[in-house]
Amino acid sequence: MSSSNILIIEPGLAEKHYWRDLWRYRELFYVLAWRDVAVRYKQTVIGVLWALLQPVLTMAVFVVVFGKLAKLPTEGDAPYPLLVYAGMLPWQFFATALSGASGSLIGNANLISKVYFPRLIVPTSAVVVAFVDFLISFVILLVLMAWYHFLPSIRILLLPGFVVLAFLASLGPGLWLTALNVKYRDFRYIIPFVVQFGLYLSPVGFSSSIIPEKWRFCYSLNPMVGVIDGFRWVILGGESRIYLPGFALSCGVVVLFLWVGVYQFRKMEKSFADLL
Repeated sequence: MSSSNILIIEPGLAEKHYWRDLWRYRELFYVLAWRDVAVRYKQTVIGVLWALLQPVLTMAVFVVVFGKLAKLPTEGDAPYPLLVYAGMLPWQFFATALSGASGSLIGNANLISKVYFPRLIVPTSAVVVAFVDFLISFVILLVLMAWYHFLPSIRILLLPGFVVLAFLASLGPGLWLTALNVKYRDFRYIIPFVVQFGLYLSPVGFSSSIIPEKWRFCYSLNPMVGVIDGFRWVILGGESRIYLPGFALSCGVVVLFLWVGVYQFRKMEKSFADLL
């Protein structure tokens, strides 16, 4: 018998090779991600329309409330609808990814209870649906830019980096919430409230520059502040500025949440099969 056919049974072997197994099971990641995308968009119009309508309708409400009624300023010479939509893009990505990841383990209960693989693959693959929504919503941004004859600056080339930052910002809390959702099923009622509350707590409908200087650094403890400011900086260009101390703080909070999310997920992972 060749050495390649020998099965080694060793206590803790799966734990020892966990991170290497993430790469070995990458095809499962592709299958789960493609399945989630196909289920959402195949033979349906509502999925695509909702990905377009949701940010557009939210943008319209914020433009009326903050732009027309409150008359809050924009950034530089960018039209106010562009300011709002540039903030809606990362927020919608975050909200969709958080909601999708938080319920992913329960949605794949049969697979998890029967087959071994690194469970981290499941919530991570669920975020792919949010990325597809993001790409669809990005088309509206291009339409708005054409409508207002607004040309982006060279900074737009840095946009993929901020998309990765938005992905990490959603993955950390998503891992933590999905682990808690397995153990405490009533968490599924809390997540929509967290998303809705965070929408108004984040600078989606207004520029973070209106926050008083003495509070702006503390305001950046919300990790989405740095992500949204970064998106506006690369999309709007011109006089749009990043508050660097606050941006650094937001990035630090993203890293902290990601570490806590992975730690809590790995800590509870062994009990998932029994709880599901």
